[in-house]
Amino acid sequence: MAEIACKDRPLTFQDLVAWFDKGSKPKSAWRVGAEHEKFVFRLGSHEPVPYEPNGIKALLNGLTRYGWTPVMEGENVIALERGMANVSLEPGGQFELSGAPLETIHDICEETGQHLQEVKVVADELGVGFLGLGYTPIWRRDQVPVMPKGRYKIMREYMPKVGNLGLDMMFRTCTVQANLDFGSEADMVAKFRTSLALQPICTALFANSPFVEGKPSGFVSARANVWTDTDPDRTGMLDFVFRDGFGFETYAKYALDVPMYFAKRDGRYIDLAGRSFREFMEGKLAELPGEKPTIKDWADHTTTIFPEVRLKQYLEMRGADSGPWSRLCALPALWTGIFYDSAALAAAWDLCKEWRIEDHERLRADVARRGLKAEIAGRSVQEVAKDMLAIAREGLKRRNRLSGGLVDESGYLAELDEIAASGVTPAERLLELYNGPWKGDAGRVFEAFAY
Repeated sequence: MAEIACKDRPLTFQDLVAWFDKGSKPKSAWRVGAEHEKFVFRLGSHEPVPYEPNGIKALLNGLTRYGWTPVMEGENVIALERGMANVSLEPGGQFELSGAPLETIHDICEETGQHLQEVKVVADELGVGFLGLGYTPIWRRDQVPVMPKGRYKIMREYMPKVGNLGLDMMFRTCTVQANLDFGSEADMVAKFRTSLALQPICTALFANSPFVEGKPSGFVSARANVWTDTDPDRTGMLDFVFRDGFGFETYAKYALDVPMYFAKRDGRYIDLAGRSFREFMEGKLAELPGEKPTIKDWADHTTTIFPEVRLKQYLEMRGADSGPWSRLCALPALWTGIFYDSAALAAAWDLCKEWRIEDHERLRADVARRGLKAEIAGRSVQEVAKDMLAIAREGLKRRNRLSGGLVDESGYLAELDEIAASGVTPAERLLELYNGPWKGDAGRVFEAFAY
């Protein structure tokens, strides 16, 4: 592996490639990270919560009683850290837990549960609640408050130039995510291809956002639909991942050509929206004359790329709507069962290896509208989902990571098994309530499904 650049010489392309390669770990060191976002709302009125007064800032400060350390940007607290976990602030005040890299799904569920208990104590004092949905069910974009974070101002101004729904992505969506390791470049390639092809199956299983501004939107995942018209330069199904020769170098070339958002200097975000990282490496940016990037700039840049699966020094699964507590542990369980057992990974690839490259984007769009009823290669997504879950379950059983009660990790898939067996997405269950006992009032979701 090439050495990453020293401070006394400019970055080379091989340094960029080596940064990805540095993520390779022996199997004994593989961990799982889980992230989830949730909407914050005023109890009673269901209104979105501003940064201040008596809002998101107070929520962040209130959590410091549990040993969280504030992260500041200027005079504003914008995140919290505790060990390797952090709580971060999304553009519209969505509240995110980015968990520590942990050994088992049991550990992840314990971490998630502790976080939700902590935030509930503070939230009750402030009169706010939390909702796990993929898209805010009733708020208009102009009702959502803007958080005081420099990078979001840059994104907010750039998004309308490159897509119609980018601001909705920023302010009105929530996701749940799983982050997993790879052992080598070849292992990364196998995991990236398999998970990218199957990400729409995951989108269907977790589809949980049927409403936009109080009405059925025609989508079971309005969140997934938003990503189809956010920014074509940095989103999508990445056809090149499925082509011969794909590896760290291919992804680095792709990332190099994704337009930048910013560089961070002395705690400030420098607006570089639309600029080229290649030109940055040549010292040709007018905003930073003569200056060349560091490896930290490259690491920051990789966080501004939003495909359905993202490569950093691990792989991020990005295709699922946020949901209730019970499903927050299911997503990392699903991908751990597939990624961390070689037989399961091979079996999962067998499910999708014959799919044509041109089918991937179509499937991504179809599941946003049709969920488990969408079709791929002559099969329903429901059928593929059942097979995918069976493979993951066997992988988790073979992993044999037991809780204190001597139970393996496969139980965390139970709710997904029920969804796949029924063929009915969580979004369609919400629509049944909307058309039935809720009598057309999508706002009832805040009472029925708040954490």
